[in-house]
Amino acid sequence: MVEKSQTGTFWPSFYEPFRQFGARVADWLAPASEASSDDKAYRIAIELPGVEEKDIDITIDEGMVTVKGEKRESREEKGETWYFSERQYGSFSRTFRLPADADGGKVSADLKDGVLVLSVARMAPEAARSRKVPIGKA
Repeated sequence: MVEKSQTGTFWPSFYEPFRQFGARVADWLAPASEASSDDKAYRIAIELPGVEEKDIDITIDEGMVTVKGEKRESREEKGETWYFSERQYGSFSRTFRLPADADGGKVSADLKDGVLVLSVARMAPEAARSRKVPIGKA
Protein backbone atom coordinates (compact mmCIF):
# COMPACT_ATOMS: atom_id res chain seq x y z
CA MET A 1 0.00 0.00 0.00
CA VAL A 2 1.24 3.49 -0.81
CA GLU A 3 1.13 5.96 2.06
CA LYS A 4 2.22 9.53 2.59
CA SER A 5 5.49 9.75 4.41
CA GLN A 6 7.11 12.60 6.28
CA THR A 7 10.42 13.88 5.02
CA GLY A 8 13.15 14.88 7.41
CA THR A 9 12.79 18.63 6.86
CA PHE A 10 10.89 21.09 9.01
CA TRP A 11 8.78 22.76 6.31
CA PRO A 12 6.68 19.81 5.07
CA SER A 13 5.68 18.92 8.63
CA PHE A 14 4.94 22.59 9.38
CA TYR A 15 2.51 22.87 6.44
CA GLU A 16 0.82 19.48 6.89
CA PRO A 17 -1.91 20.67 9.33
CA PHE A 18 -2.89 23.36 6.82
CA ARG A 19 -3.13 20.79 4.01
CA GLN A 20 -5.31 18.56 6.18
CA PHE A 21 -7.51 21.52 7.11
CA GLY A 22 -7.97 22.38 3.43
CA ALA A 23 -9.09 18.83 2.63
CA ARG A 24 -11.60 18.89 5.50
CA VAL A 25 -12.98 22.26 4.39
CA ALA A 26 -13.40 20.90 0.85
CA ASP A 27 -15.39 17.93 2.21
CA TRP A 28 -17.51 20.26 4.34
CA LEU A 29 -18.33 22.50 1.37
CA ALA A 30 -19.19 19.56 -0.94
CA PRO A 31 -22.89 19.11 -1.65
CA ALA A 32 -24.72 16.72 0.67
CA SER A 33 -25.50 13.33 -0.82
CA GLU A 34 -26.98 9.94 -0.05
CA ALA A 35 -26.79 6.55 -1.73
CA SER A 36 -29.29 3.72 -1.83
CA SER A 37 -30.03 0.62 -3.88
CA ASP A 38 -32.63 -1.97 -4.67
CA ASP A 39 -32.37 -5.16 -6.71
CA LYS A 40 -32.41 -3.22 -10.02
CA ALA A 41 -30.27 -0.11 -9.52
CA TYR A 42 -28.01 2.01 -7.35
CA ARG A 43 -29.13 5.57 -6.70
CA ILE A 44 -27.14 8.59 -5.62
CA ALA A 45 -29.03 11.75 -4.64
CA ILE A 46 -27.06 14.99 -4.40
CA GLU A 47 -28.46 18.27 -3.10
CA LEU A 48 -27.73 21.01 -5.64
CA PRO A 49 -30.08 23.91 -4.88
CA GLY A 50 -29.62 26.80 -7.26
CA VAL A 51 -27.44 24.82 -9.69
CA GLU A 52 -28.70 24.74 -13.26
CA GLU A 53 -28.56 21.64 -15.45
CA LYS A 54 -26.17 23.36 -17.87
CA ASP A 55 -23.68 23.83 -15.02
CA ILE A 56 -23.49 20.11 -14.11
CA ASP A 57 -21.08 17.59 -15.66
CA ILE A 58 -21.39 13.86 -14.90
CA THR A 59 -18.72 11.35 -15.97
CA ILE A 60 -18.14 7.65 -15.34
CA ASP A 61 -14.64 6.25 -15.63
CA GLU A 62 -13.15 3.03 -14.29
CA GLY A 63 -15.92 2.33 -11.81
CA MET A 64 -16.08 5.89 -10.50
CA VAL A 65 -18.86 8.40 -11.11
CA THR A 66 -17.90 12.06 -10.78
CA VAL A 67 -20.33 14.96 -10.54
CA LYS A 68 -18.83 18.41 -11.12
CA GLY A 69 -20.57 21.72 -11.31
CA GLU A 70 -20.79 25.32 -10.33
CA LYS A 71 -23.30 27.33 -8.37
CA ARG A 72 -23.18 30.82 -9.79
CA GLU A 73 -23.75 33.89 -7.65
CA SER A 74 -27.12 35.35 -8.56
CA ARG A 75 -27.61 38.35 -6.31
CA GLU A 76 -27.31 41.88 -7.56
CA GLU A 77 -25.83 44.48 -5.26
CA LYS A 78 -27.77 47.61 -6.13
CA GLY A 79 -26.51 49.95 -3.46
CA GLU A 80 -27.40 47.50 -0.69
CA THR A 81 -25.22 47.02 2.35
CA TRP A 82 -24.69 43.34 3.17
CA TYR A 83 -24.12 42.42 6.80
CA PHE A 84 -23.56 38.73 6.29
CA SER A 85 -24.10 35.99 3.72
CA GLU A 86 -24.12 32.28 4.51
CA ARG A 87 -24.86 31.27 0.93
CA GLN A 88 -22.19 29.29 -0.87
CA TYR A 89 -21.13 29.81 -4.46
CA GLY A 90 -18.45 28.30 -6.62
CA SER A 91 -17.31 25.00 -8.08
CA PHE A 92 -17.81 21.59 -6.54
CA SER A 93 -16.86 18.01 -7.33
CA ARG A 94 -17.97 14.72 -5.79
CA THR A 95 -16.69 11.28 -6.79
CA PHE A 96 -18.31 7.99 -5.83
CA ARG A 97 -16.90 4.49 -6.30
CA LEU A 98 -19.48 2.19 -7.88
CA PRO A 99 -19.90 -1.42 -6.73
CA ALA A 100 -18.59 -4.19 -8.98
CA ASP A 101 -22.07 -5.12 -10.25
CA ALA A 102 -22.95 -1.56 -11.35
CA ASP A 103 -23.51 -1.24 -15.10
CA GLY A 104 -21.73 1.98 -16.12
CA GLY A 105 -23.38 1.77 -19.54
CA LYS A 106 -26.87 2.15 -18.09
CA VAL A 107 -26.94 5.43 -16.19
CA SER A 108 -29.62 8.10 -15.99
CA ALA A 109 -29.75 11.44 -14.21
CA ASP A 110 -32.69 13.62 -13.21
CA LEU A 111 -32.61 17.10 -11.67
CA LYS A 112 -35.77 18.15 -9.85
CA ASP A 113 -36.33 20.67 -7.06
CA GLY A 114 -32.59 21.12 -6.51
CA VAL A 115 -31.84 17.41 -6.12
CA LEU A 116 -29.84 15.48 -8.72
CA VAL A 117 -30.63 11.76 -8.72
CA LEU A 118 -28.29 9.39 -10.54
CA SER A 119 -29.51 5.86 -11.24
CA VAL A 120 -26.99 3.19 -12.21
CA ALA A 121 -28.43 -0.17 -13.27
CA ARG A 122 -27.21 -3.32 -11.57
CA MET A 123 -25.98 -6.18 -13.72
CA ALA A 124 -27.93 -9.40 -13.37
CA PRO A 125 -26.09 -11.84 -11.14
CA GLU A 126 -24.82 -14.84 -12.97
CA ALA A 127 -26.83 -17.89 -12.07
CA ALA A 128 -24.81 -20.31 -10.02
CA ARG A 129 -24.60 -23.36 -12.17
CA SER A 130 -22.43 -26.37 -12.07
CA ARG A 131 -20.88 -28.00 -15.06
CA LYS A 132 -18.69 -30.97 -15.62
CA VAL A 133 -15.08 -30.21 -16.43
CA PRO A 134 -13.46 -32.78 -18.69
CA ILE A 135 -9.94 -33.92 -17.91
CA GLY A 136 -7.58 -33.87 -20.86
CA LYS A 137 -4.83 -36.38 -21.52
CA ALA A 138 -1.40 -34.86 -21.80
